[in-house]
Amino acid sequence: MTPSVSVILCTHNPRADYLAAVIHSLRIQTLPLGEWELLVVDNASETAVGVDLSWHANARVLREETLGLVHARRMGVHEARGELLVFVDDDNVLGVDYLREAVAIARQHPEIGAFGGQIAPRFEIDPPAWTQPYWPWLAIRLFTCDRWSNQSDDHAAMPCGAGMCVRRVVVQRWVERLASDPNRTALGRTGTRLLSGEDSDLAWTACDMGLGVGVFTALKMTHLIPARRLQESYILELVEGTAYSNVRLMATRGPLPTEQLPRQWLALAKAMLRGRRNFRFALASYRGRCAARRDIAAIEKRAEVCKSAAVPAAEA
Repeated sequence: MTPSVSVILCTHNPRADYLAAVIHSLRIQTLPLGEWELLVVDNASETAVGVDLSWHANARVLREETLGLVHARRMGVHEARGELLVFVDDDNVLGVDYLREAVAIARQHPEIGAFGGQIAPRFEIDPPAWTQPYWPWLAIRLFTCDRWSNQSDDHAAMPCGAGMCVRRVVVQRWVERLASDPNRTALGRTGTRLLSGEDSDLAWTACDMGLGVGVFTALKMTHLIPARRLQESYILELVEGTAYSNVRLMATRGPLPTEQLPRQWLALAKAMLRGRRNFRFALASYRGRCAARRDIAAIEKRAEVCKSAAVPAAEA
C-alpha cells in the first residue's frame, strides 16, 4: 500500500533529547501507520543519527552529505511516495492529531497547495521579557482563526517551514526550480548559518501555480527552544540572516527595487531613539539586506562575464 503522507524529518547534529521527543510525537500519531511513511534525513551530521524506527514499517534513515536544509529536503522529496509531504525539523513536537488533521485539510481544501498551523514554544528557560517582540523569528506562531489566500504577500496566511504540509505537485515544481536556478539553494539554512528563505520559496511556489497557502488552528505543534536561542547574539544573527534571505528570495522573482538609503538611515535613527537594543536589531537587519544585495550584484557580474566568455556561470 502506497502511503498517502510522507513525513520528512531533516536533522543536522541533533540534540538527542529533542530528537527523541520529536520521534515520540510521531510514534503516537492517530493517523494509522499504514497511511504514512517517515523519512529521517541526516544532513551531514558529525555523528551518524541513531534513532529507533522499528515501530514503523515504512520508516528509514537517509543520508545527505551536502550541508544545507534545501539539500536535505530535496533528498527527502526524491525518496517520498506520498501525495502530501509534511516537513518536520528536529525540534518540532507534533500534536497527536497533526497528521490526521493535515490529511483532512488537504481533502477539504484542494485549492490549497501549502499550509501549516500553530506553533507554540516550549522554552528550556524562562525567556527574558525583551525577547517577546522577536518570537516570530523563532518560528513561534499563535492565532485564533483559519486563514488562506493565493497571494504571496499575504503574510498572515503564509505557513512557516516547521510542520509545513505541501502537495506533491508543488514540491515537484519547487525541485524543478532548484535545478534550473542553483542560486535558490543559497536561500536555506546551512549548518549554523541562520537563513530561512527556502520555506517561503516553497510556499510561494504554490501561489505561482495558481494554488493557495494557508494556516489552520487544528494543526498544533510545539517548538522546542533551547536557552542559547534566547541570547541576544543568536537572535541578532537570526534577524540578519532572515533579512538576507528575504532579499535573495525577492531577487528570484524579478529585479530588486533601488535601495532608498535616506529612508534606511532614517529608520536606523528612529531605532536609536527607541534604545540601543532596538538599534542593534535594526542594524542587523540592514546588514543582512546590504550583504544580500552585494552577493546578488557579484552573482550578476559573474554571470555577465561568463556569458561574454560563453562559459556557464558557476553556482553562487
